[in-house]
Amino acid sequence: MKRIRKDDQVLVISGKDKGRTGRVIRVIPDRDRALVEGRNFATKHVRAQQGPSGVTEGGIIQTEAPIHLSNLMPVCPSCDQGVRVNYVFTEEGNRRSKVRECKKCGAHF
Repeated sequence: MKRIRKDDQVLVISGKDKGRTGRVIRVIPDRDRALVEGRNFATKHVRAQQGPSGVTEGGIIQTEAPIHLSNLMPVCPSCDQGVRVNYVFTEEGNRRSKVRECKKCGAHF
């Protein structure tokens, strides 16, 4: 289980977007990276091309680039701050599940 998952609210703790928050669009576990919505924009120069669906327009495109997971910190929904994560096992009937817990307030998320 990773401490950062898709649709989590995260705080960027290092880099050009330090101190800003955003929602995780996609996690790339084999590269330990995540795409964060509206953060870490990279400029890409694209050439116009002719394809089966028509002409694609060229130009300079801004796209989100992946950020390393070590530079992201989950935001606790109750504290509304970047927090460290603790893992706790919970019992639900005969099922046992692993849940993330905020180290500051103890809330599960």
